Amino acid sequence: MRSKTIKTGLERMPHRALLYATGIPKSEMNKPFIGVATSFTDIIPGHIGMRDLERFIEKGVHTGGGYPFFFGIPGICDGIAMGHKGMRYSLPSRELIADMVETIAEAHQLDGLVLLTNCDKITPGMLMAAARLNIPSIVVTAGPMLSGHYRGRRLNLTSDTFEAVGKYKKGLIKDAELQALEMCACPGAGSCQGMYTANTMACVTESLGMSLPGCATSPAVLAHKKRIAFESGMSIVKAVKKNITPRKIMTDKAFRNAIMVDLALGGSTNTVLHIPAIAHDAEIALPLEVFDELSRKTPHIANMIPGGRHYMEDLDYAGGIPAVLKRLKDMLNSNPTVSGKNILEITDEADIMDEDVIRSTGNAYHKEGGIAILKGNIAPQGAVVKQTAVSKNMMKFEGTVKAFDSEEAGMKAIMGGNIKAGDVVVIRYEGPKGGPGMREMLSPTSAIAGMGLSESVALITDGRFSGGTRGPCIGHVSPEAMEGGPIAILKNGDRIRIDIPKRKIEALISDEEIEKRLSQWKRPKPKIKKGYLSRYAKLVSSAGNGAIME
Repeated sequence: MRSKTIKTGLERMPHRALLYATGIPKSEMNKPFIGVATSFTDIIPGHIGMRDLERFIEKGVHTGGGYPFFFGIPGICDGIAMGHKGMRYSLPSRELIADMVETIAEAHQLDGLVLLTNCDKITPGMLMAAARLNIPSIVVTAGPMLSGHYRGRRLNLTSDTFEAVGKYKKGLIKDAELQALEMCACPGAGSCQGMYTANTMACVTESLGMSLPGCATSPAVLAHKKRIAFESGMSIVKAVKKNITPRKIMTDKAFRNAIMVDLALGGSTNTVLHIPAIAHDAEIALPLEVFDELSRKTPHIANMIPGGRHYMEDLDYAGGIPAVLKRLKDMLNSNPTVSGKNILEITDEADIMDEDVIRSTGNAYHKEGGIAILKGNIAPQGAVVKQTAVSKNMMKFEGTVKAFDSEEAGMKAIMGGNIKAGDVVVIRYEGPKGGPGMREMLSPTSAIAGMGLSESVALITDGRFSGGTRGPCIGHVSPEAMEGGPIAILKNGDRIRIDIPKRKIEALISDEEIEKRLSQWKRPKPKIKKGYLSRYAKLVSSAGNGAIME
């Protein structure tokens, strides 16, 4: 056990004295020391129910023969941080979370980790730490929120709050309904109800084999989630005793399995940042092109909101991730999981409870997976779109540029009625370096959808999108504007052609004109000149590399 470093031998007498000061009984000192990294906080709905899960993890660790030590990890609610300067901190917090888990685990030589997480950047940060440390680890995602209800219809965060802003501005809903939606859309604990980033990453985590079967989709408030927490506590002690480490689970095969599940579910485009970053810490090369390669052959079999109609609770009742894996079994790679079972064993034991929520590959909602990687003269290193959330009419589109150098400027134009059918809204200098922090654009994309423009307006950005975004919204344009990427030199009135089936995004400008404009471009001064974001901007890499810190 690693923990012998801090508790064995004469010279460790002071260390033992400090450990006894915590209240640990002498009889427990020789048991595996399990760190429980908990991201409980009162301000994130997905995390407010974690106190209960902490208790059940603790019971499981004790039952399994280990001794748990809890330590706190911070988190950001992307929904609350959305649309203002706070969103600059969301993606950068991923690196802080990974570094903090690494720091505590190494400083105290913990034998194993239970990583209690749920929302957007916290889960990938935890997985990055697990891959980097390579000590036995298991992830418990706290679970999705139940759907809201109003006048006989189900509600979710994106469609019924963010998009409601645009609908209200357009005069499509009245004050009374707006206020009712505000109170009813999010009824309690859990990550937001659709296949947004938090829930997509939970599904990716389970598909990777890093959480127990059923963990990703089991709603936050159910007793089933408590039992999963208990079993996870027991399982981590087994993993320590058998030396089952993350890199034995998070192999190249596992990452490909997880990407296929992500694509089959129509998951958030943010996974194109997070999965490569986790793979990087696991010392596995995972280029952007892998997503497109797998998307071409992975059918979209679950029609989840925001692009579809089903909620996370529907997916859970239909059989959850094990049932999705069962549908994809012929495509999957054999790989171990933290449960002790091979991923293919899990598929054999799974039941599919609803043939519409989780369709067969022969009856898929779309022949290709959720994500497409586009390239062209304004995105030579790639850009990302959630193609399953784009209507057939907008899979090919040509429009006129209206360019803005910040999210705020773009949002002002949208809400001011200055965006018309046939426009391509370009929001730039919002990439990892330029933002800094690569803000999500859920407010402008939701306003466009709410105002009824998602069938006639496209949005392109070097920033990123929430998992709640739908419509022809293309993000992660690389290189970003702050690095002198071609998106920086687009002008109002330029024409852009988008062809998602052909994976093309092109400005209808000659190569000579692009070169001329780039030669005249001057890098603007950084928006943030002090603190963590200033340091982050200097060290972060391109979105095409997962926006990892170098």
